[in-house]
Amino acid sequence: DKYIGKRRRNEMTTNDVNRTDVEFLLMGFSDSWEIQIVHAALFLLFYLAALIGNLLIIMLTALDVHLQTPMYFFLRNLSFLDFCYISVTVPKSIASSLTHDTSISFFGCALQVFFFMDLATTEVAILTVMSYDRYVAICRPLRYEAIINQGACVKMMAVSWLSGVICGLMHVTATFSLPFCGSNKVHQFFCDIPQLLSLVDSKIIFIETGVMVLVTSLVIICFVSITLSYMYIFSVIVRIPSKEGKSKTFSTCIPHLVVVTLFMISGSIAYVKPISNSFSVSDLFLSVFYTVVPPTLNPIIYSLRNKDMKAALKRQCAWVVPL
Repeated sequence: DKYIGKRRRNEMTTNDVNRTDVEFLLMGFSDSWEIQIVHAALFLLFYLAALIGNLLIIMLTALDVHLQTPMYFFLRNLSFLDFCYISVTVPKSIASSLTHDTSISFFGCALQVFFFMDLATTEVAILTVMSYDRYVAICRPLRYEAIINQGACVKMMAVSWLSGVICGLMHVTATFSLPFCGSNKVHQFFCDIPQLLSLVDSKIIFIETGVMVLVTSLVIICFVSITLSYMYIFSVIVRIPSKEGKSKTFSTCIPHLVVVTLFMISGSIAYVKPISNSFSVSDLFLSVFYTVVPPTLNPIIYSLRNKDMKAALKRQCAWVVPL
């Protein structure tokens, strides 16, 4: 098979060449051409759905005057982040499946790790900010404008993006300063830190392990904060006299919490479980839940089911194509 032969020719030990000349091989889901085609087709569908949904939200929240509120300011940031987040891993994976070229350079891998960790951390921070925004709006409505003002929104977003950059730099510095040894095969469809650490001597990964524990601890704190926010929100919702009002609010908040839980728990499990040198199907499918699913579902759950967003879409369509 030409595909397997080409892959084998690219395999080497990372001691064979200068470390910055190393090419990692992203092993993906299978060597089978048929499975590679299915993988590329599914990932392309996910990517197009995320691309269209998030860009539509960015456009609507930027152009429609009725959506110039803190909630939609946060949504616009989340949509821009999700667009970038899924673009870091999925297009490369699709191209690798279709071209049979699974190699990625040392610097390309380092850049992918940086942007992935940067955007993933920023997403956790923004989701925490958004849960706080909803908590204030529902539980402290009379103080909402005083607490969530324009200055506070800009500061919270600046801190969220800055935290991502710092986290990305910490991970790249800690991981790529280590001497890689053994095989150059990464059993994942992108450069993910747990799989990269399996190529490093387990006796010298304590620095990156410390960074992973620190970041995971912060993610857990954010998750607890989000959970507490929604607990307070639900305690207010149950006191709403209208059954329609309860149903509407629950149908909005519960999907938010499900996606947040899926994203944070799957990512935390992947990054704190023991490092393995062997291929694991569960690791591959687990990574899909924190790389592909959230950016695809967020536009649907956070915005496209929203009455105001639908009205804004109709207004923009009417402006572009007058009746």
